[in-house]
Amino acid sequence: MTPQEMVERALELSRNDGCVVLVDEGSTANLRFAGNTLTTNGVARSSRLTVISIAGEGVGVVSRASVRDEQLADVVAAADAAARDAQPAEDARSLVEGVPASSQWDADARPTDIGVFEGFAPALGEAFAAAEAGGRKLYGFAEHSFTTTFLGTSTGVRLRHDQPTGRMELNAKSADLKRSAWTGVSTQDFTDVDVAALDSSLAQRLEWAKTRVDLPAGRYETLLPPSAVADLMIYLFWSSGARDALDGRSVFSKPGGGTRVGEQLGTLPVTLSSDPAAPGIACAPFVTAHASSRQSSVFDNGLPLGPTEWIKDGRLEALLQTRYSAELSGLAVTPGIDNLIMTGAGGGRSLEEMIASTQHGLLVTCLWYIREVDPQTLLVTGLTRDGVYLVEHGEVVGEVTNFRFNESPVDLLGRLTEVGASERTLPREWNDYFQRTIMPPVRVPDFNMSTVSQAS
Repeated sequence: MTPQEMVERALELSRNDGCVVLVDEGSTANLRFAGNTLTTNGVARSSRLTVISIAGEGVGVVSRASVRDEQLADVVAAADAAARDAQPAEDARSLVEGVPASSQWDADARPTDIGVFEGFAPALGEAFAAAEAGGRKLYGFAEHSFTTTFLGTSTGVRLRHDQPTGRMELNAKSADLKRSAWTGVSTQDFTDVDVAALDSSLAQRLEWAKTRVDLPAGRYETLLPPSAVADLMIYLFWSSGARDALDGRSVFSKPGGGTRVGEQLGTLPVTLSSDPAAPGIACAPFVTAHASSRQSSVFDNGLPLGPTEWIKDGRLEALLQTRYSAELSGLAVTPGIDNLIMTGAGGGRSLEEMIASTQHGLLVTCLWYIREVDPQTLLVTGLTRDGVYLVEHGEVVGEVTNFRFNESPVDLLGRLTEVGASERTLPREWNDYFQRTIMPPVRVPDFNMSTVSQAS
């Protein structure tokens, strides 16, 4: 069966009050390299069926990979039985209906293939040669995936979304492997990836690292590049569920009850938003919930998504809401969206211009191993990696110690002194899960480098 036929047949087989069926057809192509040499490449394909059966207010969810035609009836029967045995779901609502069907519903699912690297691979080879001549070793990977999601419901919803996703991580090391620098990019199809420019930027950082300056832990004026900002803002976004805020469990809980929606979080006019149609980072324009959680509901499957401002000019505007949590909070229904955009007023300066105007401060490359310490303040800890540099009188003068940091992304919004020009970027810590971000570099006057780290 085609994915569309599988959706229709599963809906026919269900004997309960309602049914939602999702079929995800995926494919991935990748290149991996080490020491200026391509090591592996390959293509993989996957298929997953999720059946969400509803009996009264009970929900049963069964998800299986690579379901064959003769197995479909068993999967649906298992979901139906689980729904009949389930306790009433607190988020139970009528299924979404009246949504126009996707115009491309009947088209075949289109896989990616190794040809996506047709222009990129020769450029990568040239970068290998340049790195070898310059005494550098390049390590990393390039990966492209294409996932088509088909969503059908017993109320007549028939929606489809095609999602291309590309990412590349590039790490350069000195010949003795004592100096290291990292960069990464997010892309839809690799036609816009300038490998030579990425390698050149890494070569510059390795040069900076030839001079070593040991610094103690402390609070420093710090420039965070877009990648590091993305990692912090993604964690803020993931932590902005309305249910947790209403229950007094998060930084967005209002003392005495309710949420902090409407409060001013930052002094600078920073806006954090999502838009399914954002150029270069477009994502699904409707809810696809494979299971219910505190931030999503299977009953909302197919609900249209549009541009949403989470923070506007420093003011908290919205939290992650299902239809159920919106009824509890009295706020608008604002489900999660799979991209994130942060902007300041007036466009802002480039990171290079911000470096040139820094008298004494640190330039961070990226953050990693970010973990939550206190949900009430959203205090997180983590480490710097692959290059922290000292800036003096507008110039980078050397590499300094790596640090463990302790900061709250919410608190940072109130302390920023500059927000630069936003650009598409790849988060270092979270890019396995969230790749579509547009972020600016920012200046923090007192970033808390809590302890010295021996990480290299």
